[in-house]
Amino acid sequence: MANLFPVSEENTWTDVTEPEGLEIGHAVFGRSWRFDFEAGEFVMSPTRKMTLVDEKEAWVLWCEKAIRTTRYRHVIYSRDYGSELEDLIGSGSRALQESEIRRMVSEALLADARTQGVDRFVFDWEGEACRFSCRITNIRDEAETLESVVI
Repeated sequence: MANLFPVSEENTWTDVTEPEGLEIGHAVFGRSWRFDFEAGEFVMSPTRKMTLVDEKEAWVLWCEKAIRTTRYRHVIYSRDYGSELEDLIGSGSRALQESEIRRMVSEALLADARTQGVDRFVFDWEGEACRFSCRITNIRDEAETLESVVI
C-alpha cells in the first residue's frame, strides 16, 4: 500500500520561521493589505490585485480595526481584541463619556505589543454622536493620528 504521507526533499518538515517583518522585543511588524473602512472593502490596484501597505500602515490599520470591532461579539477574536465603544453613547454626561472613550481606546490599542502610547484626544460632538481623534505611537516612536466616531 502506498504511503499516505510520502517523504521526499520537497515535503520535508522544517522548523517554523519567524513571520516576515522586523521584530522588536516581542512585537513583530509585518505587512498587510490596504483596507478602505468607508467602502468596507480591500483596496485593489488597477490590475485588480490587493494593494499592500508597509509595516507602519499595517499597524495603523490594525489600530483602526481594533477600535471599530466590538469586543466579545466575535468568537474568532481573543477577549483582548476590540472595544466597547458601542454601548457608551447616552450613558452619562459628555465629560464621563469622553473619559470612557479615552480609557477604552487606550485599553484596546495597548493590547498590541507594537503600541507604545495613546494620547492627545480631541472630541467633537454632533448631537449624540462623538467624533474623536487621538495620537498613537508605536515602539519605534512613529506617531500617527487616528480618527473615529462613536454613534
